[in-house]
Amino acid sequence: MSQPHPPRSKRSGPRAIFQVRRAQRVLDTLFHGLPLASRMRVGAFMAFKAVLASLVAYGAGFLLRPDEAFWAAISAVAVTQPHYGDTRGAGRDRVLGTIFGGMAGLLGLWVGGTGDLLSFALALALVTVACWTANAGAAARIGGITSAIVLLVPTTGPRWEVAAWRLGEVVCGTACALAVGWLVSRLEHHVEEKAQGDEG
Repeated sequence: MSQPHPPRSKRSGPRAIFQVRRAQRVLDTLFHGLPLASRMRVGAFMAFKAVLASLVAYGAGFLLRPDEAFWAAISAVAVTQPHYGDTRGAGRDRVLGTIFGGMAGLLGLWVGGTGDLLSFALALALVTVACWTANAGAAARIGGITSAIVLLVPTTGPRWEVAAWRLGEVVCGTACALAVGWLVSRLEHHVEEKAQGDEG
């Protein structure tokens, strides 16, 4: 017979946030304490992944829409992280933020139109709350940027196309970053194992 879960304490939220921030500080301290050679290896692999992912994404984006291909390259660079699991998380956040930001931007267009600052402020607030409510707080920044692009950046053609193309470019860049990150992480794992063997 399964036992009921104990009720969650009201203090568990703030305490969990404190613990996560403390863990992040510990990880930062550990990374900064790595030997120079280890930091250079991590940096070299990071540079390799970012360059390769952005070039592949730019090429794929150029085939789809040449004048906007740079957004795919930017997305690939933005989601590329030192570890593949972090790249997956950053990619998820970027796609979610773009979806939420595009919807909030389109809602802002319906309420106030292009360049209306009140509509932009409302869209920015809405997308931030939506992302945090969906447990994707890191996506809120991307959502705000997408809302600003949809509402404030001058463009020709229907605004819904801006949101749709932006989402397509973000998905393209994220997919390239994930593919490159997965492939390079295999190579990086072998290099790190060899380096540990040489040091041992």
